[in-house]
Amino acid sequence: MKVVFLKDVKGKGKKGEVKNVADGYAQNFLIKNGYAVEASKQALSQIEGQKKLEEKNAAAELQAAKELKETIEQLTVEIKAKSGEGGRLFGSVSTKQVADELQKAHGIKIDKRKMESEGIRSLGYTNIPVKLHQEVKATLKVHVTEEA
Repeated sequence: MKVVFLKDVKGKGKKGEVKNVADGYAQNFLIKNGYAVEASKQALSQIEGQKKLEEKNAAAELQAAKELKETIEQLTVEIKAKSGEGGRLFGSVSTKQVADELQKAHGIKIDKRKMESEGIRSLGYTNIPVKLHQEVKATLKVHVTEEA
């Protein structure tokens, strides 16, 4: 029996694939549990429509990431921290602090895990790479000043 997979099934098929499987397996497991539907013209056209919608959404997401990159690269995040001699900080400025300050000052919410930095340990300007999308990386400029 030919079926169209609605979900990934380990060892059998991925979502959207059309495969020929045993009749009993299809009826008693795949279709019954909602993992697949019988491959009819209607099911195939529905899957095709879903693929087109996903491609459209992915293109819109990529465009939004590119626009956000343009905005981020023009900003500078100001953070105040306690420091000792020679401009060394007591502790470090974490990506969480940078993300919170970016949210508070500019209203842009970025997950701290998207920032690729181990923490800032000195005063001055630092560039932090930010992964906005699989294909889009931006550079956020952070200025750490001494707290009075």
